[in-house]
Amino acid sequence: MSERQPRVTADEIIKVLKALGFEKVDQSGSHQKWKHPLTGRQTIVSYHKGEIIRPKTFKKILEGAGLTVEDFRRIRKRI
Repeated sequence: MSERQPRVTADEIIKVLKALGFEKVDQSGSHQKWKHPLTGRQTIVSYHKGEIIRPKTFKKILEGAGLTVEDFRRIRKRI
């Protein structure tokens, strides 16, 4: 049985993305596009201050960034 996904806000996700070297390259309304300059990977973060990101949305953000839930937890612990 897999572990539950953490309940996180967009701010927490953005902290992890920045720690990995992602840069914000565009924004349309509440949707921010984050891209890694070396790998070219990109992901879209729906930014609503203080709101918890839904599990499916969180999964899609991680997929775009090339991360697993465990990677996310490990990096979040370090920063």
